[in-house]
Parts: sequence; structure tokens; C-alpha cells
Amino acid sequence: MKDIEIAKNMLVNEQKAIVIVKDGKVIFSSEGKGIKPIYTALNEFKSQLQGSSVADKVIGKAAAMICEHAGIKELSTKLISEKAVNVLKNTSIIFEYEKLVPYIKNRDQTGMCPIEKLSLEATNIDELLLKISKIIGC
Repeated sequence: MKDIEIAKNMLVNEQKAIVIVKDGKVIFSSEGKGIKPIYTALNEFKSQLQGSSVADKVIGKAAAMICEHAGIKELSTKLISEKAVNVLKNTSIIFEYEKLVPYIKNRDQTGMCPIEKLSLEATNIDELLLKISKIIGC
């Protein structure tokens, strides 16, 4: 079975928020919410992420930028923002999604997700990662 299929199956069957697979092995998985799981994966497994496959529930621009920075090979998501698609189109990442939305909403659905908003202001990945680290305290 391909890595992306393993990741997608585990995302659904084990109710994960994110699953990262490389060479048939799960590198990382989490039930966490928001940007924290992919940010944690980047910080803890950076060297192993190159060429891996990711299944994630939600991908906004910030998560797409992290995937590019990490060298992700393939990505599957249930929900993706237009800004995330714009980032991914300019990479070699093979990606698929179920639903495209103008932007990722905040948890109470009243406006834009704060991390999505933050990613619109960031000019590069280093600036984005620094801003995220200040927000989530990692």
C-alpha cells in the first residue's frame, strides 16, 4: 500500500487529525487541533519528513507552507483554503482535497482562523514559524 493510502486510512479509521507516513511506517500522528500537530511534527521529525506523505483534516496556508518547508512529497486533506492551494501549486507536492474554501475559519466559525490570518502577513517560512512559536508557546 502506498504511504498516502496508509496515512488516509489511519486518519479516518483512528480518527486522527494528522498522519505522516514514510516508507510504509508512521512517523507521526496526532488528534490535536489547529496548527500545533504539523508544527510539532516539523520541530521533532524535520529530518525524517523529507519525501513523506501527509493526511490531514484541515490545511490552511500556514500548514501548506510548513509542508513545503519540510519537503513533503504527497498531501491529502479533507478541507483546504484557497491560499493553501496557491502555495501548493508552486511546489512539487502532489495534493488532493475534498473541499475547497476561501479561508479556514476560527473554532467558533465567526471569522478567519488566527493562524490563517497570521500566514497572510508572513513574508517567508522563517517569519511564519517564529510567529507560530510565539502563539502556541513551543
